Amino acid sequence: MIRDTSAQDRRIEIAHPRVNKRWIIVGATSAAVLVALVWLVPSVARLISAGTSVSVASLRFGEIKRGTLVRDVSAQGKVVAAQAPTLYATAPGTITLLTHAGDKVEKDQILAEVDSPELNNKLQQEQATLASLDIDVGRAGIDAKQKELLAKKTIEQAQIDRQTAAREVERKSLAFDKGAMAEVEVLRSKDALAKAELDVTHAQADARLQNETAAFELRTKRLALERQKLLVADLARQVDLLKVRSPVAGQVGQLLVQQKANVPINTGLVTVIDLTSLEVELQVPEVFAHDLTIGMPAEIAEGAQKYKGELSAVSPEVVNNQVVARVRFAADKPAGLRQSQQLTTRILIDERPNVLMVERGSFVDTGAGRVAYLVHDGIAERKAIQVGATSLNAVEIVSGVKEGDRIVISGTDSFNGAEKVVLN
Repeated sequence: MIRDTSAQDRRIEIAHPRVNKRWIIVGATSAAVLVALVWLVPSVARLISAGTSVSVASLRFGEIKRGTLVRDVSAQGKVVAAQAPTLYATAPGTITLLTHAGDKVEKDQILAEVDSPELNNKLQQEQATLASLDIDVGRAGIDAKQKELLAKKTIEQAQIDRQTAAREVERKSLAFDKGAMAEVEVLRSKDALAKAELDVTHAQADARLQNETAAFELRTKRLALERQKLLVADLARQVDLLKVRSPVAGQVGQLLVQQKANVPINTGLVTVIDLTSLEVELQVPEVFAHDLTIGMPAEIAEGAQKYKGELSAVSPEVVNNQVVARVRFAADKPAGLRQSQQLTTRILIDERPNVLMVERGSFVDTGAGRVAYLVHDGIAERKAIQVGATSLNAVEIVSGVKEGDRIVISGTDSFNGAEKVVLN
């Protein structure tokens, strides 16, 4: 048997060139550095071109959009009475209260009475004087009539004397013509006639003067009577005001004095709240004060219900950067409203459709409405803008940006006015 050559075979190893491991490490490191340089070069370039770098977490951004800008002011207000008069004592005296705080009252209902003996006594005295003057006027009228009758009697007597003298002249003239009477008697009778005529003239003049005097005295008495009537009427009015009446229908607010207290004149007694004319009083930021105009539409919310209203008053005084405004209900109002109840009120100042606007932020105050930082490619670039109308939530942008742009709306204080800022 012939044996094979397998016993003679021998495995031969192929020799490979040995690779230096140090070069492998160097190559890998170089590749990593190259990749890092490719990624860092743009960032380094931005850092070099920008003045500073700010974290995005400290900023707020807003997108420029087109829409309707509604300028309004909303605040929490409290219900107050448009009419809440305070009633005062019109004379010193003792007060008697006829109602209690919280009572509902009608218009002209008596709420309290002031007992003023001095005023009541004065009224009685003047009423007695009025009665006396009324009697004097009646007496003056009677005297005037008596004087008129006496003057008329004097005139008639003078006229009769004149007629008698005229007949005597006629008789003696006829006798003289027939030679039965001396001429001196005729002349004497003519003198008597002249005297009688003079008496008639004087009697008539005296009658007119007496009538005028009597009329003047009567008129004086009547004027004094009228003056006294006015004085008595005024005192009666003052006495009637001792009964303190409610000027409106509503509710008693406060009793300002104690029962049976002795009060001086002009002391506050009772306050009355007119529940039919309630308004909402609210504090408005001073920045909106110059935009508020009486009659502006408003919206008053009570829970889920909303009611229309209008601005009825704006205070001319600014206190703690706030202006007090009042809004009245336009038509219907919630039932059961109470004094000092809290209601949310919104005043519509203006409405501008189809304008560029952005969410309101501190950039409006920081840049005085003329500067904003436009964001692109991780850089905030300073841009000149023009701000228009502002509301609580949005700002109108007139120029400097376009729709779709993003700007930094808050946190620009840390930019220190830099032209470009890198956003990390």
